[in-house]
Amino acid sequence: MGQTITLRDGTELPSIGFGTYPLRGTEAVEAVQEAISVGYRMIDTAFNYDNEAAVGRGLAESGIPREQLTVVSKLPGRFHRRPGADHAVKESLWRLNLDYLDVYLIHWPNPIHGHFVEAWEALLAAQAEGLVRTVGVSNFTVEQLQELQRATGVLPTVNQIECHPYFPQEQQLAAHRELGIQTISWSPLGKAAHPADEPVIQEIARAHRVTPAQVVLRWQVQRGSIPIPKTKTPTRMVENLDLFGFTLTEEELGRITALGRPDGRLFDGDPNVHEEM
Repeated sequence: MGQTITLRDGTELPSIGFGTYPLRGTEAVEAVQEAISVGYRMIDTAFNYDNEAAVGRGLAESGIPREQLTVVSKLPGRFHRRPGADHAVKESLWRLNLDYLDVYLIHWPNPIHGHFVEAWEALLAAQAEGLVRTVGVSNFTVEQLQELQRATGVLPTVNQIECHPYFPQEQQLAAHRELGIQTISWSPLGKAAHPADEPVIQEIARAHRVTPAQVVLRWQVQRGSIPIPKTKTPTRMVENLDLFGFTLTEEELGRITALGRPDGRLFDGDPNVHEEM
């Protein structure tokens, strides 16, 4: 079942979660049910994934009590202004058929539009209202995180960012640790870039008698990040959870991190310019 991580506000999160993008419809319902049945207790979705209703159905039909599940969703860019942001939180709850969300994030900062502080104020209000247990952001730079703190006096508890061996985000993770912000890694396996095919990762996997994907996810966990891998395959769901029977050495961690590339992003998702509505 893995371990848990305690955020600075006392909220506990599982040390690995299950990602649902781009699953939709029956496929999403069945994947969420299966993920929960094999042991996942944190499920990640977003307003813009267009699957919150399917995820909610999967949660409801899992047979696991609500209080044992951690549900994460995200606010889209087109609702950064209030009262749109306030309504969007409630819409996510309605779609998911939940009374509260465990974690709610601003999906992207959208700096060109420049309303992410207003969105942050809406999330803090939703937390005060009891609609959300803890609030955070996704894809924010250190400077954008600090702008939230300057404006409201409150830093996010988590920042969900792209992080994988080709884009290891060393400086960002270090800043998160200094600020007391928990990193969550989206596309933790590198998606279509396939860093698990790298000879160094294959070699480390053989040495530990595990799969290359397990090596990458263990690298994530040992660096202090919460990975949220997505798979429709039940055997891989189980495999991705089984990360706590081996430990990578500092040398192995360094060799994986050294795979980072200047152009390592999976797409042109620079938070300083990217706009997601």
